[in-house]
Amino acid sequence: MTASSSTGHSLSRREMLGASVAGTLAASTMSAARTHAAAAGAKQPASERIQVGCVGAGGRAGALVRTFSKSPQADVVAIADLDPKRLADGIQASEEIQGFRPRAESDFRKLIVDPKLDVIVIGTPDHWHAIPTILACQNGKDVYVEKPDSHNIGEGQRMVAAMRKHKRIVQMGSQHRSTERMQSALEYIATGALGRSLTAKAWESTKQGSIGYPADSEPPAGVNYDMWLGPAAKRPFNRNRFHGRWRWFFDFGTGDLGNDGVHRLDMALGMLDAALAAQNEPTVGLPHKVAATGGKWYFDDMQEFPDTLQANYEFAGQPPRLLTYVMRIWAPYQEHEESEGAAVYGDKGYIVMGNRRWRAYGPGNKLLEQGSGDSYEGPHVKNFLDCVKSRKRPYCDLETVGHRASVLCHAGNIAARVGRTLTLDPQTESFIDDAEANALRTRPEYRKPWVLPEV
Repeated sequence: MTASSSTGHSLSRREMLGASVAGTLAASTMSAARTHAAAAGAKQPASERIQVGCVGAGGRAGALVRTFSKSPQADVVAIADLDPKRLADGIQASEEIQGFRPRAESDFRKLIVDPKLDVIVIGTPDHWHAIPTILACQNGKDVYVEKPDSHNIGEGQRMVAAMRKHKRIVQMGSQHRSTERMQSALEYIATGALGRSLTAKAWESTKQGSIGYPADSEPPAGVNYDMWLGPAAKRPFNRNRFHGRWRWFFDFGTGDLGNDGVHRLDMALGMLDAALAAQNEPTVGLPHKVAATGGKWYFDDMQEFPDTLQANYEFAGQPPRLLTYVMRIWAPYQEHEESEGAAVYGDKGYIVMGNRRWRAYGPGNKLLEQGSGDSYEGPHVKNFLDCVKSRKRPYCDLETVGHRASVLCHAGNIAARVGRTLTLDPQTESFIDDAEANALRTRPEYRKPWVLPEV
């Protein structure tokens, strides 16, 4: 599958946008509350608004349609989805917010080659992140892509390569990076209050339910199911392998490690980096040792990924650093008073980050400082659109932030599948002397015509 390049219009338009809003970008950042309330009445002049096409209209994609439609900086002018019902709902939601009706498409490629679009927003299942992102970069468009960055390590590497080659802005949708909660925590850590930090932890203990064993059936009316499968192997339709539940299957998703765990791991990485920088020590990159144990020990259903998992990531250094991830998606209780979160431990104190707050403790578990803030993606979208205009790296830049957290998810899943400690080469993102593990870095085969584009 190929797509013709059409970079001229979008690049010149982007340069014009950058020049027209240079003063605006120097002004104070809109608060999360104002962003959340922004509506069509607050839109910037038409000549300054970024033209957006959204791939996906339901689930997380539906939330992104609404948030980009609310942005004063953007117009959502086109939406593509394979499910006609979700597409109609997304079009209606955007029209109600913006006051005009976006163009509806069933094939995302029509958005990719549209020279009027500046940005592509990708809220699809994991197996449909890489191909649209790469094609968008090749066609001179900036990209907001949901987490994790890809279905596998090889795809993520190809996405980063496309971003670099075509000098695109790509933001991964780990929206906590842009929240007041995360930013204020990083500011506190930067004071050096934690002291020297050697270990960090991330966890997921929100109780989930069984998905059972429904029988295969016909796909919903009007859905192009063959295209929905995309590069994955062809198989009968099953509602468990479709909306909302695709994430539990090897062909389409990355399990809960890539679903919720990527947020917690990235929180831990961001806080650990800040703690190390505060002590003038090198920050961590990718781990060199990955070990994971666990499996389907609780639920009796069709899920293929573990429901119980502990993964250890050891980062090379003098001394090394250790990040531990624990997943118990059957647990009706919390850790550090957070059902899902991250923590960094230093020799002077530690910090705990949840979805709505952070707390820092000193010796004797004395509460030293705390902060709050929700996880609404509005500030993350604003940060991305600001960077589309300024050409600066966004908070969850794919190359330096998003891909690293995604590799940890993929490597943890691979270590659990092969059942042994893996040695990762951080430069090549491949496993040393382990053919079985390296075979899981990509798909055994990409089903034509949905092959991974060359970069």
